[in-house]
Parts: sequence; structure tokens; C-alpha cells
Amino acid sequence: MTAPARLDRAGIAARIPHAGRMCLLDALLDWSPAFVLCSASGHADPTHPLRSASGLLATAAIEYAAQAMALHGGLLAPPGSRPSAGYIASVRGVTLHGLTLHDRPGPLAVRAERLAGDDRQVMYAFSLHDGQGAPVAEGRATVVLNTPLPAAAPETVR
Repeated sequence: MTAPARLDRAGIAARIPHAGRMCLLDALLDWSPAFVLCSASGHADPTHPLRSASGLLATAAIEYAAQAMALHGGLLAPPGSRPSAGYIASVRGVTLHGLTLHDRPGPLAVRAERLAGDDRQVMYAFSLHDGQGAPVAEGRATVVLNTPLPAAAPETVR
């Protein structure tokens, strides 16, 4: 079974670790082994899970991009296997074209392009554009793969 050319929100949620309202992407529009292009329209929702008292801050664009990267990893995983767990190790060269996302026309276009990588880490360039094609954010991210989080240290009773 090959990965689908397009996916809806449920199909995306089945391939990334983000569940419920934290799955921010609505649709997979296009992809190849080199890139993924998604759309998201919930950024204007007043109950958005990342929204603060000041609105949905532009730094949330990094989370949208991270989810696109996670989806790309899921699409590249061999059929029937689980994609590698990944954690953002760094973001570089990030430009935010405004302070907030909630006031941008939708839907947002979220693109992640795989620049380099192996089975331990992957580097992506990412960009977001609003519904009128204006830039929202861009940058690069390095994702570390297959690195389990350390277990929490047991609490000491005093």
C-alpha cells in the first residue's frame, strides 16, 4: 500500500503523534520524498489550543511546520511501520512576518522541504503563507529521530 496523494485531517492525525485539537493541519495537498505541502484553517479559532490572551502568536508557525515535518516522516515510513519519533533540536534563520497568526486570512499553506538527513536527524526548510499568498514565516529546523525522552527521576520523599 502506498501513501496517499492527499489526506484529510483524520488521515493526518493517524500519521502524526498530535491528537485531538493539537492536530493543527487540515489537509495534505501535495508531497514527494523531498517536500510536503499542507493547509490549516483553525488559526483564527478563538479557542485554538496554542492561543494566548494576546491571540495566536506568530511563533506558533513553528508548531505548524513541525507537524508538517512529522507528517512527511509518516508518509516516508515503510508501509505498515510506525514513523520514527522526532524532536525539534533547533530552529534557525526564522523570520516571522507579523506578531500574530489569528488575523491572517486563511487557509494557511504550510510547506516543509527536506534538505538533508539520515536515520538519526533530518533538516527541513519550512515556510507558511496566508490565504492571499503573503509570507507568514520561514526558517529551518533540525529534527532528531529515534531518541527516547529520558524517564522522569523518581521524587524523593523528605
